[in-house]
Amino acid sequence: MSATENDTATGTLRQLWAEDAVKIATLLFVIYAGYLVSGMVLGYSIRGQLNSLASLTFYIGVFATLALALNLHWGYTGLFNIGVVGFMAVGIYVMAFVSKPLYGTTGAAQVGGLGLPIPVGIFAGMVAAAILGFVVALPALRLRADYLAIVTIAMSEIVRFTFLSSTFQQFQFPHTLSGETTRVGFGGGSGLILDFPDPLLALIDVLGLSGAYDGLVRLVGRVVPNNPDPIVHSLVYGLVLLGVVAAYFWLLKRTGESPFGRVLKAIREDEDVARALGKNTDRFKIISFMLGCALMGLAGILWLMGQGAVTPNFFRPRLTFFVWIALIIGGAGSNTGSVMGAAVFAAALYQGPLYFQNVVTSVFQPGDAPGSFGPAISPLLSSADPVPFLLYTLDSVRQLQLVVMGVVLIWLMHNRPQGMLGHRKETAAAIPLGRQGGSAGPESGSSEPDAEPAPQPDGDGTGGTGDE
Repeated sequence: MSATENDTATGTLRQLWAEDAVKIATLLFVIYAGYLVSGMVLGYSIRGQLNSLASLTFYIGVFATLALALNLHWGYTGLFNIGVVGFMAVGIYVMAFVSKPLYGTTGAAQVGGLGLPIPVGIFAGMVAAAILGFVVALPALRLRADYLAIVTIAMSEIVRFTFLSSTFQQFQFPHTLSGETTRVGFGGGSGLILDFPDPLLALIDVLGLSGAYDGLVRLVGRVVPNNPDPIVHSLVYGLVLLGVVAAYFWLLKRTGESPFGRVLKAIREDEDVARALGKNTDRFKIISFMLGCALMGLAGILWLMGQGAVTPNFFRPRLTFFVWIALIIGGAGSNTGSVMGAAVFAAALYQGPLYFQNVVTSVFQPGDAPGSFGPAISPLLSSADPVPFLLYTLDSVRQLQLVVMGVVLIWLMHNRPQGMLGHRKETAAAIPLGRQGGSAGPESGSSEPDAEPAPQPDGDGTGGTGDE
């Protein structure tokens, strides 16, 4: 190959790599290949491999949706929201309240719902999360970022304790215009059984894809003959979640390129300047906050509506910090970075340790681990026998997982606070602003790493350049 052809090929590769979709696809390919190769080398079963890939896809999807929604608050508007789980909880609980079947004396569910269709319940959950965001935003958005963080995390705990309360565990609620009532509620500490039809199968039926789904089950059944339905269900649901991530990405990208989005970025950089230019910053911040809360409510629904049950203690504050870690890994202010950060977080920090534990336990069957740290470390010190300590470490992966997350977060904040992609400078307008034939700026939608130390605001909200 000649030097000219080499230069042409190198230029083509650079152009491809400049596309955000290529970056995301490459990262996902590397993650999935790493999981598959490591499982094959260690001799993991095909069923275990498929289950791991389905679980990985699911968590990449849910964390990416949450990171994108949080990026709208923090990356676009500069709103320090640490109450993500509160909006997720409101979304799924209101959805269950609306779409669960009416209470009956038979069945395991202690309370029922209003029996409305699932799409109505999903819409109601998103609206309820947005309304809660409006209620929180009204008094809180005038506060400094640290006080807003306190308010939002307090709100999420209030929501959790409300759903834990015995007052709302069950009560009578009118469900007809004639005043007939039915037993509804949020289940209290024992949780709520989500006994509505499977949303994924209902969606497949609506789209007329039942035949294709059955064919996929038969295909997977050739390599996993024993009950392939759960595997196929998980894989297909993971793909649906990736489709939702793409929809979130498109929505937020269009929002960021619109005049509304440019005002949000101006507020993030200097709210006083945006206000001096005649922008009602409170109104913009409230709308942005409500939109992000609605997206978080939908993410909560997508996470839990297929799980069969939900309990209030699932929505502990640490889940919010998981989303923040995902966003920080990718880099706040970048939708591409949000998705890539969520993928890395889900693969390396959230599912990675558990995957490693499952593989080692399944393949090597190492035996029982010591019950505490003392019996685990004693043989290592007395006779240089590391096996009990390694077994104890393997058995304590869930606890060590939080330690590793904390270490990674501290390292990122000290060494890479701008995230994986660094500071980026992209066109904020949806159309090219440069002169034809000139070099006034990159093409719209392209992304180039910026050598400048920090992004510059749009300021006037009328166009120009800014970070994604």
